[in-house]
Amino acid sequence: MKARLDSIDWHILKELQEDGRMTNVELARRVGISAPPCLRRVRALEEAGLIRGYRTLLDEKQLGYDVTAFAMVGLHSQTEADLMAFEETVKSWPIVRESYMLSGEVDFLLKCVSPDLQTFQNFVIQELTAAQNVDSVRTALTIRRTKDEPIVPIENI
Repeated sequence: MKARLDSIDWHILKELQEDGRMTNVELARRVGISAPPCLRRVRALEEAGLIRGYRTLLDEKQLGYDVTAFAMVGLHSQTEADLMAFEETVKSWPIVRESYMLSGEVDFLLKCVSPDLQTFQNFVIQELTAAQNVDSVRTALTIRRTKDEPIVPIENI
């Protein structure tokens, strides 16, 4: 069910996506309301699950994670229990930064970052292909990132 939001709620979400570190006073100024109702609205958006959290986006390359790769995983069995077991295993792998269950020929798409190619290869061979229920793994190394917008495309308010 989609949330029912008014224009101020949308404006709050847009502003917080662009700068989650701003103070409530600054946010209130930007959306055109006073600070107390702005804070109540933010809390309501958090409680409703529309705001899942706040984080800092880091540059992985500058921190020594030179390899970004994708692994396309096919499973032997797609029963709900087997899918959930694989999802739990994925959560335990720090190298996997994002995971998506897909429809079609591939069951899961995993975005991985590692300091070097050898570390990624070791992960694929020793952990991913050895994981229970894994039938096939195809990998693709990225050449360069061409777009990076980890936000929801909120139209101009």
